[in-house]
Amino acid sequence: MAKGTAMEALGIAFTEIGPDYLRATMPVDARTRQPYGLLHGGASVLLAETLGSMSGMLCIREDEICVGIEINANHLRGAREGIVTGTARPLHVGGRTQVWEIRIEDERGRMVCISRLTLAVMPRP
Repeated sequence: MAKGTAMEALGIAFTEIGPDYLRATMPVDARTRQPYGLLHGGASVLLAETLGSMSGMLCIREDEICVGIEINANHLRGAREGIVTGTARPLHVGGRTQVWEIRIEDERGRMVCISRLTLAVMPRP
């Protein structure tokens, strides 16, 4: 599903699935840095929405889809290099909406970004 998408372009890779979480990584490099050399906040939000949306898709029926309707992010620490890891966990999984918390950490386990994503569950077109 990532081929030809922003996930492929930014190097996002899913790495782990657990009973109540989904995890993915993203490199901090020329594709994801802003002009000051720090991880771009938009790249963090893209990782967060990717993780939350994919997590949501794992919780619905085959005849449904999830689409993001609201996302927020607090950027807590800069990252200049290496890999960041995002972990999505559910806060609410309902029949019409879902809310996911996504924590993004650097390689030392320090929180870089915390995000909350709200998804709408809709019939597949």
